[in-house]
Amino acid sequence: MDSVQFTAEPSSKRTPGRAVHTPLMYDVIIAGCGPTGAMLAAELRLHDVRVLVLERETEPVSFARIVGLHVRSVELMAMRGLLERMFAHGRQRPAGGFFAAIAKPAPKDLDSAHAYLLGIPQPTVVRLLEEHAVHLGAQVRHGCAVADLEQDDEGVTVELADGERLRSRYLVGCDGGRSTVRKLLGVGFPGEPSRNETLMGELEVDMPQEEIAARVNEIRATHQRFWLRPLGEKIYSVIVPAAGVDDRAEPPTLEDFRQQLRAVAGTDFGVHSPRWLSRFGDATRLAERYRVGRVLLAGDAAHIHPPTGGQGLNLGVQDAFNLGWKLAAQIRGWAPQTLLDSYQSERRPVAEDVLDNTRAQMELHSTEPGPQAVRRLLTELMDFDGVNRHLTEKITAIGIRYDFGAGPDLLGRRLRDIDVRQGRLYDLLHRGRGLLLDRTERLSVGGWSDRVDHVADPTAALDVPCVLLRPDGHVAWIGDDQQDLDGHLSRWFGTPTD
Repeated sequence: MDSVQFTAEPSSKRTPGRAVHTPLMYDVIIAGCGPTGAMLAAELRLHDVRVLVLERETEPVSFARIVGLHVRSVELMAMRGLLERMFAHGRQRPAGGFFAAIAKPAPKDLDSAHAYLLGIPQPTVVRLLEEHAVHLGAQVRHGCAVADLEQDDEGVTVELADGERLRSRYLVGCDGGRSTVRKLLGVGFPGEPSRNETLMGELEVDMPQEEIAARVNEIRATHQRFWLRPLGEKIYSVIVPAAGVDDRAEPPTLEDFRQQLRAVAGTDFGVHSPRWLSRFGDATRLAERYRVGRVLLAGDAAHIHPPTGGQGLNLGVQDAFNLGWKLAAQIRGWAPQTLLDSYQSERRPVAEDVLDNTRAQMELHSTEPGPQAVRRLLTELMDFDGVNRHLTEKITAIGIRYDFGAGPDLLGRRLRDIDVRQGRLYDLLHRGRGLLLDRTERLSVGGWSDRVDHVADPTAALDVPCVLLRPDGHVAWIGDDQQDLDGHLSRWFGTPTD
């Protein structure tokens, strides 16, 4: 598999089968320094992997779109000691009302110590994650775009737009929905093209807030893709359906917003002085494969979907969290044979589920009588705690359970941030290692101690004797038998050292 060379089209610069003599310069090159790429770089550096991140853009984006870190992503930030930095720039909101914007409160007692949404500007998330990666030793080069690639048994040669050639053991495409890496690999990206366009931005609004609120409530009775949300100082987040877009590559104008607001609401609300303006569609696509030899895909390079429910950034960051320790294990030489392939087998079904729930949500945003009737019915059903809880756990990603085989319901799920004698569980996961949480005080990680920590704590807030956690916080084993534990340590963390 690794001996095949890939390109999007024939290239005069390449001779098929040619030996590559460029020396290996890096362990991993990451194309794209968005949230996914920056998170992945940091995760790899926790394991001393040589990482270079290539970012096409020379400057950060000029607009500060607010995104929401859902519960699971907030947990991941806590696991790596990043949450306090995020708090300094974000605002907590209730973890409910996300599914198709149906206004239901979050279920009581969600299984998380971080049961809230953290609203934070996306550029801030990128900056903080990039700073974290660089602090750990990652190299980041801005203004560098991948133009071509080829791979062989030993590594990947990456050619940049300026002709420079770089060499690494692996390449990960985190370069967005129009991923160059994915196209060069020839990986299919099937799905549905965009059918509905939506304008989104932050603008100043002159109309009094009470009038805006009354008009918005009236319009949203039938137009769920319409919203004016106050952000303070007369600044509003504005979302309005677009009648049609001739050129999606062209950013919308203030006049586009005024026209569409008048068409939908009968008024343009006096919008002016935009902070930023953008548009998005509802295209939904999923890469056929997440790995081809030594090249992998993550984030929007592997999946795109409408932003309803606010899952996109979260899905990509969680991809990186799943992939990072596995790719590092492969590079450090202790990965079990199937570990790296488990990245696709675990994460691709998660993306499939997100694509399905966003498809469903978009149908519920339709103004047609049928979808509106379904929306009214689902609104009633969400008054039942079980329904509301299921949909909330789906959107916030705390309901994910990877298939680790037969066992208790907790097996394959992430473990919440419980109390332990040393303080909080997630504080023990900052180094990105596995963790045996041992309430019996008689087990051992033995020859795996170079990659798995052991915490003996009979006071830990668990209702099982012991758990083995992977570096991403998912429960890989439950029990109290040393021989059984050793088998699962081998399964996830390879051969023990002598």
